[in-house]
Amino acid sequence: MLFATFFSLTMKWFYSIGIFFYASVIKVASFFNTKAKLRSKGAKQTFVKLNQLKSGNLIWVHCASLGEFEQGRPLIEKIKLQYPDYKIALSFFSSSGYEMQKNYESADIVFYLPNDTHKNAEKLISLLNPKLVFFVKYEFWFWYLNELQKNSIPIYLISGIFRKNQLFFKSYGNFFIKILKNFTHLFVQNASSEKLLFDIGIKNVTVTGDTRFDRVFEIVQSRKQFEIIDKFTDKSFVFIAGSTWKPDEDIIFQFINSSDIQNIKYIIVPHEIKDENIKRIQNLSRKTIIRYSESNFENVIDADIIIIDNIGMLSSLYAYADIAYIGGGFGTGIHNTLEAAVYGIPVIFGPKYSKFDEAKELISRKAGFSIADRNEFFQIIRKLITDTNFKIQSGKNAEIYVKENIGASENILQAINL
Repeated sequence: MLFATFFSLTMKWFYSIGIFFYASVIKVASFFNTKAKLRSKGAKQTFVKLNQLKSGNLIWVHCASLGEFEQGRPLIEKIKLQYPDYKIALSFFSSSGYEMQKNYESADIVFYLPNDTHKNAEKLISLLNPKLVFFVKYEFWFWYLNELQKNSIPIYLISGIFRKNQLFFKSYGNFFIKILKNFTHLFVQNASSEKLLFDIGIKNVTVTGDTRFDRVFEIVQSRKQFEIIDKFTDKSFVFIAGSTWKPDEDIIFQFINSSDIQNIKYIIVPHEIKDENIKRIQNLSRKTIIRYSESNFENVIDADIIIIDNIGMLSSLYAYADIAYIGGGFGTGIHNTLEAAVYGIPVIFGPKYSKFDEAKELISRKAGFSIADRNEFFQIIRKLITDTNFKIQSGKNAEIYVKENIGASENILQAINL
């Protein structure tokens, strides 16, 4: 008992020291890194904003970044629709999430989560005074969770996903297991996550799936149309590459430049839209290529390729495609395959997909195809272009998979019984 107490105190000390060093690194980085500067400056304004917050029934939703926000968003919007008396406080840890959604209309306040210290947790929770809290997917901040639990505020993890290599499941993981025990309930994406938690004594778990399925389905219902893209794609076979990086683009343009297949239009949506990167991509092409920002109803007709050089179009653009390529698979991991699959089209992506259950499932259903190199990409894209029945069936498989998994947000709301 004495050893367990000593170990717990030691881990708290190490954790707090780790947070201190992280905060110091961000402070130094803010002098030359834009994202670090935005976070550092934004977090300083959090308590000023919260002091202006009017009291009332409030639900706090915390997301690490933009990807987690897309998982939390369907739940937020269902709450606003079904329980309009509740206010929503939305927090982000990353600048990319906050800066993109700081004016999100369904939240009453949007703020940066200050660094996870005992003092910050006490102050923030006192000012927010939430009725309940949702943390999305991976967020496990010790002091915030501890303070919420101490104040008997219900805490729910949504769209959680767990893997054997996480700290909770190591021989030294007792401290991190205690963090999980602060949650009132954990809503996880799959049965393997549930089993891992059961094995370490966490029983308050329900498999509800991934709320991203709800989000992509909602996007389809309200997708945007673009007159220039209508003109560009008119009666053509359309290949779209979304959220691409240099390794993706190098392979894709080798195919585009060498292909003799007629009547294909290519839409390239790079992850990075800085001018120098757009120029680099344009220089890869031997065919007629234009930027979306420079396109018009005349010059778009004769173009083979259009580069989307702005943010916010991609999820709607997939509706124009016959085949989609999802970028990131030659780097840290693929981007959102569901945004494309929901439209009933086959998806192709690189080899780094092991952390993405939806990619594995798309592959198993013959709706998604992973490629390791140029040759594999050439092989699968030619088959999808030339074998119409194969392409159609792959697309149907994708659509069925998405539709089978819609409803996680509603299941969570029913379970917590607001």
